[in-house]
Order: sequence, then C-alpha cells, then structure tokens
Amino acid sequence: MFLKRMSFSSKVDNFEEVEEGNGAISVLDLPELVLECIIERLPPDSLCSMAGVCSSLRNRCRDDHFWEKHMKNKWGRIIGPAASREWQWHVASTKDSSHSKRGRPNGLMRILSIVRPSWWIKPKVDDCSKPNSSPDDSIMSWFLALESGRFWFPAQVYNRENGHVGFMLSCYDAELSYDQRTDTFQARYPPHGRRAMAIENNVPWERLRAPPVDTSPHDLHISDCLNELRPGDHIEIQWRRNKEFPYGWWYGVVGHLESCDRNENYCRCHQSDTVALEFNHYAPGSRWRHTTVNRKEHREEGNEADGFYGGIRKVSSAEELSTWKRLWPSDVLE
Repeated sequence: MFLKRMSFSSKVDNFEEVEEGNGAISVLDLPELVLECIIERLPPDSLCSMAGVCSSLRNRCRDDHFWEKHMKNKWGRIIGPAASREWQWHVASTKDSSHSKRGRPNGLMRILSIVRPSWWIKPKVDDCSKPNSSPDDSIMSWFLALESGRFWFPAQVYNRENGHVGFMLSCYDAELSYDQRTDTFQARYPPHGRRAMAIENNVPWERLRAPPVDTSPHDLHISDCLNELRPGDHIEIQWRRNKEFPYGWWYGVVGHLESCDRNENYCRCHQSDTVALEFNHYAPGSRWRHTTVNRKEHREEGNEADGFYGGIRKVSSAEELSTWKRLWPSDVLE
C-alpha cells in the first residue's frame, strides 16, 4: 500500500527528494491519527486483509477498538451475557487443553466448570482442532468464530420449529450457528424428557433475540414487576409443559378480573392480589386463553394438564412489541 501524494510531513522529512528518486511512501509512514482513521473505516473483510500485510498492521488491525462497532452492529442484537460467557469458556478450555498433558483443568477451568450452564450437551465450537485455530479472547477472534459458524452460541428463537402451531407467540432458548451462504442460522433446541434434541434450519435473523433476562430456561425467573402490573400491560410469562421441559417465554397481556366491569374510572384490578392474564391469539373458550397468578406470593403455578406458569417480565419497549405484533398468527388458535 503506497501513497503517491502527501500534503503533510511524516517519518519522511523530505517527500520531494523521495519522489524524485522514484521512491514510494508506505502506509506505515502516515501519522498515527491518520492511519487510525483509515483503519477505523474499514469493513471486517478489509480489516482481515490489511492484518495480513505485515506484523505491524496485524497488531493494529486486531485491536478491539476497531472491532467493537462491527460486533455491535451485526451481532449486538442477538448476543447476550450467556453467549459472552460461552465464548470465554471456549477460549479458556482451548487454552487449557493446549497446556495440559493429561487433560487436568487448571484453576480457571475448574471455576468455569462450576458456573457454566450445564444444559448444553454438545461442544460449542466444531472443528477447532486444526493447526493455528486456537482462538484468543480478542473481539476479532470472536467475530470471526461467529461468522464462520464454528461457534455455537446461546440465544432465543421466536416461534420455534418453523412456526409450529404449538409454539406460536413464544420464544425458546436454543444453540445457534450462523450460515454465511444463506445468511440464516441453524438452531439446536436442548432435549427434555424423552424428546431428543430438535434441530431447525434456515432460521432468519428476525426470529432471533438475545435473552432479555439472564435466567436459565430451567429456573424460575424472579419477577420484579408484579406490583405495577395493570390491565392493558404487555407481558411475557414463562411456561413449560411439565417439570421435565425447559421454560419458554410466551406473549400475553394483563386483563381484567371477572368481577370488574372494565370501566377505567372504577377499575380496581391493579389493587387486587390476583392478576388476570390473557392470551388473545387463542379462541374464546380455549383453555389456553386465560390464567391468573398471585401478585403477592407468586411462584410456579399449574398442573400436568395445563402446564406450569413461571416468572413474568413486563414488555415495554416499542421494538419488542413490534416483534410480537409482526409474529401474530393469521388464524385464531384453538
């Protein structure tokens, strides 16, 4: 990479003399601030190309500062704390395996093995045993691992299993792998009970999100919004078919109690210990249309016939509401 003209001085004191001698100015002769501005404007593929020019540019182009915006712009919406922990686990496990002769984990690995979620049973990165494939903890390394599809990360999928009617207006945890060829994802849903792991291909970006709360799908979410819920509020509630199943998040709204005449001037539903929840994508009379939860002593409620309802989170952002409305089924469900 060379410059034919310069309107400023750099490491070369006399540009005219170099030009007369048929010399050329390397991009490394640019002032630090100018070079940084150039690198900052490069897209990811150009950053990788520039990093292959020489060791000096490689060190510069791998800097987290230049990759943070690329990571945020492309992956920020579906990468959450769980995915970040999974990446740190992978980096630590790879480093440990390369330094351990007998596979005995070091101190960091022993700690991570305690706090790492145990409900994924398959490796998160495939085919990483090739030479020079060991990742570091840089953002560039993480970005490229995501792009390649070798790194499986936890996120959530709306209307899982190609919009199966049994999962309409829900969002479930899954492992995801990116496919650059189709710009879609493969999803692996964890096994539960006697059911094997379910796999879904060609999942588009718009059906994905980062988990809004850092709660395992097998744990009850501790609700912090119950006292403020009132009719008309939009919510998501945990629900699972039985105790062996993981929770999914299901969309609904806060409704009025049967004793309320729905007159806004006289409604006192928000003062009751009982909160009525409505799932209006189900037909009137359906057993899935209504349920109630206790506002003061909320815990998992339900039975083997109707499933079990867990924690509640209030949905307030316009983006989240827009997503649920976009996913609304065209036909009323029974």
